Amino acid sequence: MPMPEDHAGSPNEADRFARAREKQSLALLEDYVELIGDLISETGEARVADIAHRMGVAQPTATKTVARLKREGLATSRPYRGVFLTDAGAALATRVRARHRTVVELLVAVGVPEATAELDAEGIEHHVSERTLAAFQHFLDHGRG
Repeated sequence: MPMPEDHAGSPNEADRFARAREKQSLALLEDYVELIGDLISETGEARVADIAHRMGVAQPTATKTVARLKREGLATSRPYRGVFLTDAGAALATRVRARHRTVVELLVAVGVPEATAELDAEGIEHHVSERTLAAFQHFLDHGRG
């Protein structure tokens, strides 16, 4: 049974859901640039097959996301040479890595086992604001006081 109009979700609620969907879409790009940066650091290159394997997706899925990274100006690719991050992509990867470390450190500081903290940080890191991250870092640097 449909809800009466006066009980429908507020525009504020719709905005929250829209922001959550946008964050989720951005989270995917962030995960990809972080992984590409890691692959380049580890092996000197980031091939789509390796990206797909490490992300646990099919190669066409990785290819589609890499194409989106290229459209967003975060990556480039060269035939037979793999995927490379642009300056903007490398900067984003650095920010994502730092955000991940902060979230993991906070979770460990409040008693979460490190392996669990690593897993949980993968979801949390994309959804915390810069203000919240700054508070996390302040807590880590100065404690509760």
